[in-house]
Amino acid sequence: MNKTTLTLLVTVAVLAGYVSKAALACTSLIVTSNASTDGSVFITYTCDGVYHPYLEVIPAADHEPNSFVAPARWTGGIEGKVRQVAHTYAVLGSESGGLLNDQQVAMGETTFGGREDLHNPDGLLSYQHLMLLALQRAGAARDAIRVIGELVDEYGYRSSGESFSIADKKEAWIMELIGPGKGGKGAAWVALRVPDGYICCHANKARIDGFPTNDPDNCLYSKTVVSVAVEKGYFDPNAGKPFSFRQVYDPDNSHNRRYADARVWTLFRRAAPSLNLSADYPRGVPDAKPFPLWIKPDAKLSTKDVFSLMRDHYENTPYDMTQGLDAGPFGNPYRWRDMTWKVDDVEYAWERPISTQQTAYSIVAQLRASLPDPVGGVLWYGLDDTYTTCYTPLYGCIDAVPQSFDVGSLQAFSWDSAWWVFNFVANYACLKYSYMVKDIQAVQSDIENNLLALQPAVEATAVALHRTDPALMKRYLTDYSVSHGESTVRRWRQLAEQLLTKYNDGYINGRGVGYPEPWLRRVLKENPDQFRLDPAKP
Repeated sequence: MNKTTLTLLVTVAVLAGYVSKAALACTSLIVTSNASTDGSVFITYTCDGVYHPYLEVIPAADHEPNSFVAPARWTGGIEGKVRQVAHTYAVLGSESGGLLNDQQVAMGETTFGGREDLHNPDGLLSYQHLMLLALQRAGAARDAIRVIGELVDEYGYRSSGESFSIADKKEAWIMELIGPGKGGKGAAWVALRVPDGYICCHANKARIDGFPTNDPDNCLYSKTVVSVAVEKGYFDPNAGKPFSFRQVYDPDNSHNRRYADARVWTLFRRAAPSLNLSADYPRGVPDAKPFPLWIKPDAKLSTKDVFSLMRDHYENTPYDMTQGLDAGPFGNPYRWRDMTWKVDDVEYAWERPISTQQTAYSIVAQLRASLPDPVGGVLWYGLDDTYTTCYTPLYGCIDAVPQSFDVGSLQAFSWDSAWWVFNFVANYACLKYSYMVKDIQAVQSDIENNLLALQPAVEATAVALHRTDPALMKRYLTDYSVSHGESTVRRWRQLAEQLLTKYNDGYINGRGVGYPEPWLRRVLKENPDQFRLDPAKP
């Protein structure tokens, strides 16, 4: 067994306990090749959870016959083994699972939970294990789906309901999976190919409705996808109603509509304004219709457009989190947990945006059939909140990552940790958000625009090296990825110091700017006389 693989599988399981505390907190977007400006397939993934992320390269390896990998439980300890395959691909991964392999296959996920009595504590594999094992074994997206199905059939699935984004350089799929209940075998799952020219998204709620059972080019599913629901009494095949995965396994309620469907709405409304999509469904308006699983964007999306879509607090909508009393005087879009609360026995909830302070890291995986696999697959990687992060490219063939991406601890601040650097800037900005976010965005745009401008030249050099010296090509792209990742972190440290200096003690460069007048009027409405200097004047 490859030592690095074993180490990562154990790390995945031990640290997943921290991830699971906020597991229902991720957002994924899928963009097919004909929906992008340059033919790229994209998937995005915000891994939201209260933990310090790590990133590493799990190298490709050949394995002896009859060898095994040993996934551990979340609580630690190895409690089973999985047969190894003859060869495993190299994977860029983290404690939340594999993200991109050297064959241009990428994965993301969101947890929808679903019916609690379908969770199977006796299964061996969690969704994090499935993501890593699938990417190590799959050379195409539909191969990854097949691997996941075979693994859960043989070893059992122990996580709750899960939606996966799975893509390669030609195809993109959404796969949804839930267990069979305690002691059961396999899992109930279905996977649909997103039509070329369309985009799809999911955000902690099952999205697949009905599906064709006789179209293997575009739909794959488990033998038990319907029978599990029938056995548990969730679906009556004689009732005359069509089977719907999401309605059966993750029924609607006021919480998941507001929490999950609102994020689907904001991605779709921004990508296709012409659809004029209403927010009635996530707001729980009676008889409102759910959103389609996929839509055609009004215009093809560039890499920069995809970055932008993952930065969202419902700006310029009635639910804009930078507006209103709850945003404070400086338009802070963040609401501290818990998300729900009660006043006079009435339950309320803050909005749940795509951009959240709880994001550990996010990715934009870019996959391209027009380039050799070592060059075509790139993981744009960002730490902490998507709105104030900066995406830096990591190519799928690299054999090292920036050191600052793989060090640090949630228990101790360190300037050596990229996550802490980005986290510090994001937290400090909350003190005077409407001012500081502009400074952050200026640096963010400068770095990302520069990296996007360099990309064609860098890749042209890499393609030429791929023809003549593949080993040198790998070294070249590794050096490029690592050096630019570290330079981005250094620039962000400088930004942190600049913000501390510029906004020290609430001033801006030593100058007081006070509070916005609309907010002052709200203060005076609640305390009309407390702050009046001359009480004698009306």
